[in-house]
Amino acid sequence: MSRERDVSRRGFLAGGLAALAAASRASAGGAWPDPPVVARRVEKLYKIAGSRQPNDLQFVPDGLWVLDQVDPNQVFKVRPEDGSVIQTLQTESIHGSGITFGNGALWIASTKMINPAEPPRTLKVDPKTGKTLKSWVTPGSGLYGTVTTPSGAHGLKWVDGKYWMAVPASGKLFLMEPETGEIVRSIPAPGVRTHGLAWDRGFLWCVESNGRVIYKLDPKDGAPVSRIQLTKEDPEPHGLDVRDGVLWYCDAASAWICKLV
Repeated sequence: MSRERDVSRRGFLAGGLAALAAASRASAGGAWPDPPVVARRVEKLYKIAGSRQPNDLQFVPDGLWVLDQVDPNQVFKVRPEDGSVIQTLQTESIHGSGITFGNGALWIASTKMINPAEPPRTLKVDPKTGKTLKSWVTPGSGLYGTVTTPSGAHGLKWVDGKYWMAVPASGKLFLMEPETGEIVRSIPAPGVRTHGLAWDRGFLWCVESNGRVIYKLDPKDGAPVSRIQLTKEDPEPHGLDVRDGVLWYCDAASAWICKLV
C-alpha cells in the first residue's frame, strides 16, 4: 500500500471514529462542542506474561500496576520498561475495570460481584495480600449502551487525597472521598463508555472507548479542552495513566500495553 493511500485510509477511519465519538457524546447528553484534536501516534510496547485482559493501569514510584479483567481479577506490578512482572496479587474483584493507588492501598472498581444480586462495589485492597480491606457500593451503577446487566465504575485515578471515578451508567465522573465512599462532586462524562482516567498537571484525561477517543477535561466543570483520536487499526483504549507527560493505555481485548507519542 502506498503512503498516500495508507494516510487516506487512516484519515477515513479516524473520521468515522470521530463521528462515532460525537454520537456517543450526544447520546450521553454532552453539551460541549468537540475540542481540537491533538496528534499522537500509538506505540505498542508489550504484553504482560499471565495477563490476558489488562483493563486499567496505575503508575507508582516502583513500577506499574495493571488490573486484569479475567475473573476473579489478578493485579500485576510490572517494570514499565519491559513489562516484566515484579508482583502478582489475587484480588476479590469481579470484572474489574479501574485501579488506582493512594493512602497505602489499591482502590479497585469491581464492576460486578460474585453474587449477581449485589450492586457493584469499589474495593480498598491490601497491596501485599490482595485482600479487601473495605468496600463501598459504587454510585451511579446500572445499565448503559448495550450492557444488559448492572455495571459499576471503570477508570479510577488518585488525586490529592481523593480519587476520580468514571461510572458509565451515570453519565458522570465522580470525585470521591476514599475512606467513606461519599461523593465530593461530579462532572459530566464526555461520552457513553467512559473508561480510564489520567491526571496531568491540573487536567483530567478520560477514555471514551466506543469512539476510541481520549478527552482532556477541565476538572472544574468537565469542559473538553482537547482530544486524541485513535483509529480502528490501533488497540482499543481501556485503562489510562500518564508518566513524564506521556499517556499510556491498555487494551483488554488485545492485551497490548501502549503509549501515545
